[in-house]
Amino acid sequence: MSDHPTDSPSGSGGLPAASRLGLSLFTVYTLIYLGFVLLNAFAADTMEIVVVAGLNLAIVYGFGLIIVAIVMAFIYGFALRGDVDDAVASSERTNDAEGDAA
Repeated sequence: MSDHPTDSPSGSGGLPAASRLGLSLFTVYTLIYLGFVLLNAFAADTMEIVVVAGLNLAIVYGFGLIIVAIVMAFIYGFALRGDVDDAVASSERTNDAEGDAA
């Protein structure tokens, strides 16, 4: 018997909602990071521009990447909190049913 619930919510493509959300967030972050890398590789002078409070674009963009990653982690965590609670409750019901059958 599998430890994973088989009744996970699926949408388009048969992927569970958690996988779709995770892949979407990963794609968005990858594009943002790609912009950072390409700016550094092909327009390094642009990163020297002072943007805010004496900080150049490289520093601001770098901290922005960190903040975006943390915000995305919270989005993913809050979005899946209900799914995890449902999976735990389902698992507990299954374990109780198996215990009663024995």
